[in-house]
Amino acid sequence: MDPLAGYGTAAIIAALVAAFGSAFVRGLTGFGMAILLVPILALALTPVHAVLLANFLSVFIGLSEIRRLVRNAERSAWIIIGFVAVTTPVGFYLLSVTTPAIARVVIALIALTAFFAILLPRRGAVDHHMATTGGVGALSGLMTGYAGMPGPPVVPYYVGRDIPREVAKASMMLIFTFAPVFGLATAAVVGVMDWSLALLAALLFPLILFGNWLGNRVSGRIEDRTWRICVGAVLGGAALAALWKAFG
Repeated sequence: MDPLAGYGTAAIIAALVAAFGSAFVRGLTGFGMAILLVPILALALTPVHAVLLANFLSVFIGLSEIRRLVRNAERSAWIIIGFVAVTTPVGFYLLSVTTPAIARVVIALIALTAFFAILLPRRGAVDHHMATTGGVGALSGLMTGYAGMPGPPVVPYYVGRDIPREVAKASMMLIFTFAPVFGLATAAVVGVMDWSLALLAALLFPLILFGNWLGNRVSGRIEDRTWRICVGAVLGGAALAALWKAFG
C-alpha cells in the first residue's frame, strides 16, 4: 500500500513543512506541535485526516522519550490524562457531525485561544485545586477528539505557573503523548480510521525527530518572553490561514 496515494503535491509539501516546524516548536517549548500542525494540515487534508495524522506523529515522538517524561512530569499530568481518556470520544463525535468548513473555523479559533493563553501573566507555583485540574483534563479531551489539540487548556495550566521549565515541559509532553492515543482509539472504534495515515506519519517521523532535536538544542538559549511571542505569532498565523481557507 502506497502511503502517499490519494495525497496531492500540495498536501505532501504542507505535511513536510508543518511536521518540521511544529516539531521544532515542541522541542523548544514543550508544546505547540498539534496546535501548529493541525491547522496547517487542514489546509490540504480533510479535518479528520489532519487530526489523525497529527495524532500519529504526536504518539511516535512522545514514545521516543517516554522515560524522561515519566521521570520529570508532575503528578497532576496523570490526573489530566485520566480525564482526557473519558472526554476524547465526545470531542471526536462532535467532529464527525461537523461540516469540514465549520471544523476548520473551530480549529482556527482553538489555535487563537492558545495564542491568548501564552500571553497571560504567570501565577504561583502551587498546584491548582482538583476541580481545576479535572476541568483542564475534560476540556483537553474534548479538544483532542475534535481538533487533535490537547494543548490550549494544558499550556496555561503549566506554563502559567512559576515551576521549573523542565517539569512544565515534561508534564505537557506526557499528556500530549497519551491524549492522541485516545483520539486514535476513538477513530478506530467509530470506523473513520485511515491506516495509510500511520504509514505517512512513519515517513514524516525522521523529520519530526530532527525538528524536535533541533528545538531541544535551542531551548534555554532564548528568553521566556521571546519564545512566547514567537510561538504566539505562529499560532495566530496558522489560525488566520485556516479561517481564510474556510471562508475562501
